[in-house]
Amino acid sequence: MKTIIKNARVYMDGKLLKRELLIDGKKIALIAEKIKDKADKTIDAAGAAVFPGFIDLHAHLRDPGQTYKEDIVSATKSAAKGGFTAVCAMPNTEPVTDNIASVEYIQLRAKEHGSAKVYVIGALTKQSMGEEISEMATMKSGGIVGVSDDGKCVQNARLMLSCLRYAANFDIPVIVHPEDYALAGKGQIHSGRISTKIGLSGITALAEEVMIARDIMLAESAGARLHIAHISTARSLELVRSAKERGLRVTCEVTPHHLVLNEEACETFDTNTKMKPPLRSESDRLACVAALKNGLIDCIATDHAPHADFEKEREFDHAPFGIIGFETAFAVLYENLVLTKQISLANLVDDLSKNPAKVLNLPGGTLKEGAPADLCIIDLKGHTTFDRDSIVSKSKNTPWLDKTLATRVKYTFMNGKISYQDE
Repeated sequence: MKTIIKNARVYMDGKLLKRELLIDGKKIALIAEKIKDKADKTIDAAGAAVFPGFIDLHAHLRDPGQTYKEDIVSATKSAAKGGFTAVCAMPNTEPVTDNIASVEYIQLRAKEHGSAKVYVIGALTKQSMGEEISEMATMKSGGIVGVSDDGKCVQNARLMLSCLRYAANFDIPVIVHPEDYALAGKGQIHSGRISTKIGLSGITALAEEVMIARDIMLAESAGARLHIAHISTARSLELVRSAKERGLRVTCEVTPHHLVLNEEACETFDTNTKMKPPLRSESDRLACVAALKNGLIDCIATDHAPHADFEKEREFDHAPFGIIGFETAFAVLYENLVLTKQISLANLVDDLSKNPAKVLNLPGGTLKEGAPADLCIIDLKGHTTFDRDSIVSKSKNTPWLDKTLATRVKYTFMNGKISYQDE
């Protein structure tokens, strides 16, 4: 099957260039000013741009065990609609992905029914209970790309050091959700001006920062690769900066919501603004934007966390943490950061494609001849309304529900086949 994309602006080396692109089978066969080959299908992408397929290092697919919220089929359809061609599945499923059988289930289901590639993150500890090292070596042989207890954090420093040393033996990246439970307590939002104003218990920034400091020191001792999930405070960023300056193998990601929202979004008691880590102060948000712009933050990840309506439509302190993110990520960041000239389009695209691929050594992330034909076509002048009827995810828990944002994804290709087409 050959497909030609004509009249497009193709993203190459940080620039949008007027090019035509030929897909032959699963690969990009040719990128040129004019393609004379005959094709089975021709797509006129006039007015749109072709980008590498986006890669999400941090997503919760809820499959197996909580498929009323999301499953691999619905999650990957949602990802494809947002321009994502690959996602990394976190292990907090039921049962926890802490063994080879669970890894193989996710891989097989994604291969048979997925609209995006699914890479598996195995659990760091058995059942993610923070008590015993998981079967990392066996899961690595089965194809996991990292280990994490995301949603939970190993509190025992001695065990965490053992986990890091063991992972280092197999060069497995360790992805951490940094949270000191004693400091976080039963907090609901960021501990600051807004928590005091509206009377909700706060989560101090120290709960994140203390754990990042600890895990950097432990990773340095173990010689391990450490990736910090959903970083959210200015002081956390300084800890990462110091680690990188010392040559440690430390990377970090930031979510779209921590880049564009702050604690003031919680004033309405909308449970779709409740997430962990919580939305922080405006100074923290600005620090994250600056760190993304200057490359201190390695990439953007959605932390896609679906919850059913009956779970989110409760009193704020009883609702679960987390929001969906696949379908809104590019639109939210393009409108709020690119159009306002806080970051460049190249900055945004690279941090959603090439850079996440680099963090976990995944294929894809660039448009070049011979590369996998994983790409998306986006109308940058279009608009998308994120209402209940149009959201593909089973869950609708997003602060951008019923909002209209800039850009519209027209097509997504995975392995040369259309995985999403705008109707």
